[in-house]
Amino acid sequence: MPAMTEPKLIAGNANRPLANAIARRMSMHRGMNVAPIEARVERFNDQEIFVEVYENVRGEDMFIIQSTSNPANDNLMELLIMTDALKRSSAQRITAVIPYFGYARQDRRAKARTPISAKLVANLLTEAGVDRVLTLDLHAAQIQGFFDIPVDNLYAAPVFALDIKHNFRDQMDNLMVISPDVGGVARARDLAQRIGAPLAIVDKRREKAGEVAEMTVIGDVTGKTCIIVDDICDTAGTLCKAAEVLIQHGAVEVHAYITHGVLSGPAVERVQKSVMKSLVITDSIEPPENVKAASNIRIVPMAPMFAQAILNIWNGTSVSSLFELDTLGPIYEGLYTSA
Repeated sequence: MPAMTEPKLIAGNANRPLANAIARRMSMHRGMNVAPIEARVERFNDQEIFVEVYENVRGEDMFIIQSTSNPANDNLMELLIMTDALKRSSAQRITAVIPYFGYARQDRRAKARTPISAKLVANLLTEAGVDRVLTLDLHAAQIQGFFDIPVDNLYAAPVFALDIKHNFRDQMDNLMVISPDVGGVARARDLAQRIGAPLAIVDKRREKAGEVAEMTVIGDVTGKTCIIVDDICDTAGTLCKAAEVLIQHGAVEVHAYITHGVLSGPAVERVQKSVMKSLVITDSIEPPENVKAASNIRIVPMAPMFAQAILNIWNGTSVSSLFELDTLGPIYEGLYTSA
């Protein structure tokens, strides 16, 4: 009896719209209906999580789609328990598709007597039975080394480049990519190279955690349309302040492209009141209603990229090919026209 005849999806509660969008894209590629398998993921009265899979998964290639976003601990436990359910049901391979990898900011010991929680989460996933991880824009690339299993880290930069070339096609000669800190220079440089734009840096000094005391712009942004690029936007305080500093230094407009829109607390209100013309995020985290309603926040879909990555993993072809415009362009052809 043949095993792993088709890739099968199962979704937790963290981001069902993205899971359904991935399934629709895979249906288009496969020419047959692909849908998340029937399962029950619920909580008892004391919030204990229970999972029951209704379909046979013996010998199947399973992909669990679950971001570990807010509430991070609940969504992480869902992922672990779904993995255990599939493993005990004799799934042949289990791939955790984690569009937003929570705890990624705790990737090192910045102070004494602190944890490396990203490593702990990696251990939990591996011990639960995950055979492979597929994620998007890890906060720190070295987290891939925390795992003893294969990790495919997708990048939003190629999709952002398509979006910028489409929406800023009349301003391409005047664009400048901005890294909001020194640590994000590699990410910003990659996007700058993709769109053929120069690079500048906003250097920030903190007096204490969560508070920025001073910002300095490294580079001449006078008369430029600035695009800030980063992986996470949490409370948006630093992002909005960086936009103000860029305007003070002569920038004409400021836009931001952020992979993971955590947008907690007053973030949405800050963005709406800021000098930024637009904030572009992906749907790696399910956007709440206030994000959808914000006039200057726009959401870029990642389902086409994830769907193709899942199919490439399933059939044993290259995932890194998705980082190139020649491969990614046709996948997003319905969304973006060439510049």
